[in-house]
Amino acid sequence: MSGHSKWASIKHQKGIADARRGQLFTKLTREIIVAVRDGGSSPDTNFRLRLCIQKARDNSMPMENVERAIKRGSGKLEGMTLIEMTLEGYGPGGVAILVEAVTDNRNRTLQDVRNLFTRNGGSLGESGCVSWLFDLKGLIRVNTDNVDADEVTLKAIDAGAEDVIPENTSLQIYTKPDGLEMVRKTLEESNIPVESAEQMMVPKTTVELDEKAALQALRLVDKLEDLDEVQRVSINADFDEAVLEKYNA
Repeated sequence: MSGHSKWASIKHQKGIADARRGQLFTKLTREIIVAVRDGGSSPDTNFRLRLCIQKARDNSMPMENVERAIKRGSGKLEGMTLIEMTLEGYGPGGVAILVEAVTDNRNRTLQDVRNLFTRNGGSLGESGCVSWLFDLKGLIRVNTDNVDADEVTLKAIDAGAEDVIPENTSLQIYTKPDGLEMVRKTLEESNIPVESAEQMMVPKTTVELDEKAALQALRLVDKLEDLDEVQRVSINADFDEAVLEKYNA
């Protein structure tokens, strides 16, 4: 999972940049609306909504925005009809890519995603062609600047974490999907500050790409995520540190 760890670090930094320009708030709003529509407006009984609200707080989204999204999801405010869709395909070098979207126009989103795959060395595939290569996991990030990394690791494992991976000045803690809340709660009760916590699709195994294919794959993922309707992009590439640094330069 180490290859995915490096990629997750890049994704986290990109999320911060997205929040600065407001794009992340749009995506979070859509997530909340769909969560409410599917499971109700009470976070006490809607696990998915609880995660969405916590993610919104982690990213400093104003609570009035959260409350407005909940009202839209419950029908108390008018808004567009949103649907969820997952698209699957292959990127440069044959790498597997999952695209999760929330949209008001399935055909438009399908065409936009297909065009990006085609123009960036990839191809959109049939449903189920690559999803089997990924597992849904919880991912918690803890900054280790002012905490004992070994202590955090032990507490996380005792609380049910499946894996803990050090990455620069942070720990990436992987959990079962339904264990995310418990591990986070345990850490926070121990006064360990949690930087972020979310569910994500994690590759079961990763593949290595040469530099050209890796840079092309990174460009494709960035372009996909720049679509407002796209909530999350997952890829099973193991990006070399030098390639990530070159891409971000």
